[in-house]
Amino acid sequence: MGFYSSIKKILVDDELLIEKEKELRIIIASILAKGHMIMEGVPGIAKTYTAKAVSKLLDLEFKRVQMTPDLLPSDIIGYYVFDQKTGGFIVKKGPVFTNILLADEINRASPRTQSALLEAMQERQVTIEGETYRLPEPFIVIATMNPVEMEGVFPLPEAQLDRFLVKVETSYTSHVGLVKILKRSDEIEKAINELKPVVSRQEILEEINRVTSIKVDESIYDYVASIIEETRRHPAVRLGGSPRAGIALIKLARSLAYIEGRNYVIPDDVKEACKPVLLHRLILKPEYEVQGLSVERVIDDVLSSVKVPSP
Repeated sequence: MGFYSSIKKILVDDELLIEKEKELRIIIASILAKGHMIMEGVPGIAKTYTAKAVSKLLDLEFKRVQMTPDLLPSDIIGYYVFDQKTGGFIVKKGPVFTNILLADEINRASPRTQSALLEAMQERQVTIEGETYRLPEPFIVIATMNPVEMEGVFPLPEAQLDRFLVKVETSYTSHVGLVKILKRSDEIEKAINELKPVVSRQEILEEINRVTSIKVDESIYDYVASIIEETRRHPAVRLGGSPRAGIALIKLARSLAYIEGRNYVIPDDVKEACKPVLLHRLILKPEYEVQGLSVERVIDDVLSSVKVPSP
């Protein structure tokens, strides 16, 4: 996993992305797992910079769409236009035809536009006027959400949230980190714009194929199944993990093992994958939410109650 070490050195060790190692690690793992990602956090904490920097280093095409209530599905997937030269209609592909699509503030888009991403995210293809078009490989949606905005937004339904492999909650930097940002803001912006790829797109596709060969022991499958089942039994949970959540746990654990340079998954990989995978999938009962119980606490409870498999 030499390319991850190179990315980490450039972005984290050289402090182009200050105190964003957790987010970087999960983004790379999601790309290796061919999964989509939600980044939730207030504006101005480098969500876009993080996605843009990763795309540059991985030699992947990057496009950003600012989601607004008046955005139409055709603005995302594309449409046909009349070509006066040929006298016929030609397709004008939308921004979804890319490798990394940043859907900024996805909960500001109307449900109709949000649903336009469903086929693209799940099938990696779109249909325009009855014609089906394959999307480039790899194709990853990174959707951002602002947790403090309550007006003029359209919360994503559970069925659509479940299409995202992971959710990462990103927050403010520490005081020391903020000082570094303030002192080096111009330098950081220039450095990110001048980043060069450390691997090619074809090499990333090969890395993705290698991740699928990471070994998963029978005990790990049993461990993941037990975790998913325990989320359904927790007294505070109204909606627990589905089979898709279990599949997502295995996929992300494989990617995390690969990042660590192992060809097999260990329980610690599963534990690290639990919060990103389950944060947006578990729904608590209202009476427990009123008491201030968080999904993170429930996940901690679940992990402490499920027996860890022996080596």
